[in-house]
Amino acid sequence: MRHDAQGTRSDHNGAGDRALPRLRSHPLLGNLAGDAAASLVVFLVAVPLSMGIAVASGAPLVAGIIAAIAGGIVVASFGGSAVQVSGPAAGLTIIVADLVHTYGWGVTCLITVLAGCVQVALGTFRIARAALAISPAVIHGMLAGVGATIAIAQAHVVLGGSPHSSTLANLIGIPGQLADSHTAAVAVGAVTIGIMLLWPRLPDLGVLRLNRVPAALVAVTAATAIAAAGQWQVERVSLPDSLAQAWSGPALPSADQVHGVAIGVAAVAMVASVESLLCAIAMDRLHDGRRVRLDRELAGQGAGNIVSGAFGGLPVAGVVVRGTANVRAGARTPLACVLHGVWILVFVALFAPFVELIPMAALAGLLVFIGLKMVNLSHVDNLRRHHEASVYLTTLGGVVVLGLLEGVLVGFGLALLVSLRRLTRLTVLTEAANGRWHVVVQGSLTFLGVPRVTQALRTVPVGAHVDLDLNVDFMDHAAFESIHAWRVDHERTGGQVDIDEVHENWYERSSAQAAPNAKTPPRSPARWWAPWGMRPSYDREAPASGLLLAGANEYHASTARRMRSLLTRLAHRQNPKALFITCADSRVVPNVITASGPGDLFTLRNIGNLVPRRDQEGTDDSVGAAIEYAVDVLEVPSIVVCGHSHCGAMKALLDGAHQAPDDEHLRQLRSWLRHGRASLARTGGAAPDESAGPDTMRTLAQYNVVRQLENLLTYPAVRHRYDAGSLELTGMYFDLETARMSVLDEARGEFVAVAAEPVPGQRAAGDPEQRHRSPT
Repeated sequence: MRHDAQGTRSDHNGAGDRALPRLRSHPLLGNLAGDAAASLVVFLVAVPLSMGIAVASGAPLVAGIIAAIAGGIVVASFGGSAVQVSGPAAGLTIIVADLVHTYGWGVTCLITVLAGCVQVALGTFRIARAALAISPAVIHGMLAGVGATIAIAQAHVVLGGSPHSSTLANLIGIPGQLADSHTAAVAVGAVTIGIMLLWPRLPDLGVLRLNRVPAALVAVTAATAIAAAGQWQVERVSLPDSLAQAWSGPALPSADQVHGVAIGVAAVAMVASVESLLCAIAMDRLHDGRRVRLDRELAGQGAGNIVSGAFGGLPVAGVVVRGTANVRAGARTPLACVLHGVWILVFVALFAPFVELIPMAALAGLLVFIGLKMVNLSHVDNLRRHHEASVYLTTLGGVVVLGLLEGVLVGFGLALLVSLRRLTRLTVLTEAANGRWHVVVQGSLTFLGVPRVTQALRTVPVGAHVDLDLNVDFMDHAAFESIHAWRVDHERTGGQVDIDEVHENWYERSSAQAAPNAKTPPRSPARWWAPWGMRPSYDREAPASGLLLAGANEYHASTARRMRSLLTRLAHRQNPKALFITCADSRVVPNVITASGPGDLFTLRNIGNLVPRRDQEGTDDSVGAAIEYAVDVLEVPSIVVCGHSHCGAMKALLDGAHQAPDDEHLRQLRSWLRHGRASLARTGGAAPDESAGPDTMRTLAQYNVVRQLENLLTYPAVRHRYDAGSLELTGMYFDLETARMSVLDEARGEFVAVAAEPVPGQRAAGDPEQRHRSPT
């Protein structure tokens, strides 16, 4: 159960809720055995991938090997990440292929060297973080477009043909390629793709864990063995007799090529830098040791590109697949990455004849699989929550249809437009009750939103008492002057204006600098939803009792007066709209995530939002009592079970805490968690070291919601009213990282995002009709 207390640390590191390997205590040789073992695993992954990327780039095959050696030895020696593995990257394939086709291989090597110099300069001047300003939607869309382009082009090689010069021509030509006569190359490619698909899905056989062997190595080895045994006539890998003979060195461009070479240098440097830095940050999520030093990592990547280009290798960048394999195999220091480069050098020098048995179609099949994997549709779901899926899809389509740089520019332009639209997004809501007007302004309040705010404020009658809530994250001077002028004018005619600022006190600061001429000063920001530690007026070092008293004082000063009339009506009877069952987790606040107030929710909270079956031995009477009271006495029309991400109870279930030996330490907690065994069974009950990543945690938390809804029906009162149609059961899920709610769609069998639309009862400014949404 100790792991539950570490949930905050795990969330901070971004690696989900599973235990992370610790790196702090390892000097360079402090994990020699683990690093050596990991280096062998990464070596086995890197060799076929490096050659495949060289093929897709139109470069000499040995260029991929040289880049893998430089990325392993040089980047790891000078870079700032403890576990990142660098080498030839698929994201650079289209750029390199175009450069080779336009300028030749020698000039491309020079471009790689110059791009490395640019990276070293960027790292030296400590501006690595500027590369992270590019929207992740553009980056993921670019990589997906590159993956689609690679897969479409290499599909022709798998089918026994040759790719065309453009992606559209390759796409159009695939049906004809399928209709042509098939050769042995088709069988080799099919075997490679089939093994890549099936190998990771092999069951765990205990000691014999075949799926731990890299799928790429197995696929290429098997395809090579089958082709050799059948004596198939297929094109095979061709290597020079020695690496010394392979060196072709950078070549100078002609005078008319200088401009294009400069653009190529900028493109390689930008893409390689952004991909490497994003990969390094992703690797940090897999451990809790020293964080990556981005500027040093960028300089190390530049040094690797200088060496790789000078020796006739491809550009290098951080690679997620190899870095992930490195950490999972036990790497803890940069020594693992250095050794993997040494193994590649030794292997090619001593075992080149074995490499030359590999069919080219096997490498093409490997590239088809890798390219399709780069089109990760899960990114679309994640980006859709932030309304950036259009940027991802536009960038993807632009890269495929127009080319890499053109597609990235189109995607970047759309990302800027989306950002500008968000900066101008503003919601103005007005409501009149008991002679008082309530106006809520939400969003970014700039001069573009002034007409809309002014129109809403003009609907307020002369002399009315107005509560103006400024829930804005920014206010410019034009907006301030507009609101302040209206306020002064309204108070001059006998009205009263109370201004609350929920976020930053933009209005208060501006009015303090100007001559306010207002009767009532603006009040301090309420910040009712923010934790104590984020409020500047609170002493973070104060004891909990002091913070509670400070909160009560703020409530009395800013909220109690408004709530008094409401609570007077509710004092003698409650009529909640729902029984809301959720976790006791302090980060989940039911009234905040449902925008509800006093009297709306009858709330039941416990660890893991569990509802023990009524017929289950050891049922908790407090849960049953709350259900019976809500259903039979209060006659709530709805019951909601709400789970959440990063749940400590779900983490404890995956850790097997409910199966721990009985003793006095956390005995009651272990007993309570046994009510979640049925939910755990739906995930297979796998051990955390094998599967308890963020996806498994989310799946278990959502399965748990469904299970508790089923358990509710074991209570006679719930079953009776549910069957009669007077009670509805709803499942919800709250994602802490995105602060988004999802609702269970029973027809689709999955949780879908709740749309951000005006709720019933709210009125948009200037709109006489109410806008409705389906109830949550």
